[in-house]
Amino acid sequence: MYAEAWEADAGPDDLVEIARTADRSGFDYVASCDHVAIPRRLAAAMSTVWYDPVATLGFLAGVTERVRLLSHVAVVGLRHPLLTAKQYATLDHLSGGRLILGVGAGHVQEEFEVLGVDFERRGAVLDECVDALRAALGPDEFPTHHGKLYDFEGLGQQPRPAQERVPVWVGGSSPAAVRRAAVRGDGWLPQGDPRDRLPEQIARVRRLREEAGVSDPLTVGAITEPLYVGEPGWSVGRRTLTGAPEALAESLRAYRAMGVHQIQVRFRSRSRSELTDQMAAFGAEVAPLL
Repeated sequence: MYAEAWEADAGPDDLVEIARTADRSGFDYVASCDHVAIPRRLAAAMSTVWYDPVATLGFLAGVTERVRLLSHVAVVGLRHPLLTAKQYATLDHLSGGRLILGVGAGHVQEEFEVLGVDFERRGAVLDECVDALRAALGPDEFPTHHGKLYDFEGLGQQPRPAQERVPVWVGGSSPAAVRRAAVRGDGWLPQGDPRDRLPEQIARVRRLREEAGVSDPLTVGAITEPLYVGEPGWSVGRRTLTGAPEALAESLRAYRAMGVHQIQVRFRSRSRSELTDQMAAFGAEVAPLL
């Protein structure tokens, strides 16, 4: 849905240059999604090009220095928590503690079926996976978790994550996802909430978190409208925010006023160079105004 036309032919060199531009330009993280296989019925809408997040973020960790690495989102219910922990603990260790583990329930039924996972129970599976991953990505070499679906102790895993606590951000905007983020998450990644709906959702997250007795801070995110820094000489779509840096910053500051802590931005572009130019301009001219 969000891919630009030129991305159909994009490859590893493009990923490297975009990640390096993010690193140089002060962006907080780069993100990669998680799909195992796309059924034919969805291929036209979704495409079948989905880079594996662990391999991709590991690859990008090696060509960057500062920018963090977010799975947005890992469908962790498709795999045993110890397998997920092994992969992402290694990534965090090798990257010097740059991992943010974004998790979500998933929505492609055929992926679950082919892997032998119950699609209808994916919410309950994810809830326990988050609990199990808290243990498996913690400081203990021999983590312990005793749950309804997963049970392990006395099994050691090294290397441990470089971070003392790997942030777990929960993705999704359904009532179940919002509750999961409030009760179990370190952060919430809304999926497709328009601006006018966000304040109500954020208030609900905070209320549910307080009711659950969770006092740790929660990082609230948002996905902005498409952006273009400056005045484009081509049709960028009616929903795209365009204009001078101060005009863009004024519009984006509305997210902060709602209680949002971090925003995901995407830029309209016709080539890799236009995209990286947009990223550099945003980092230099817009971000300081936020």
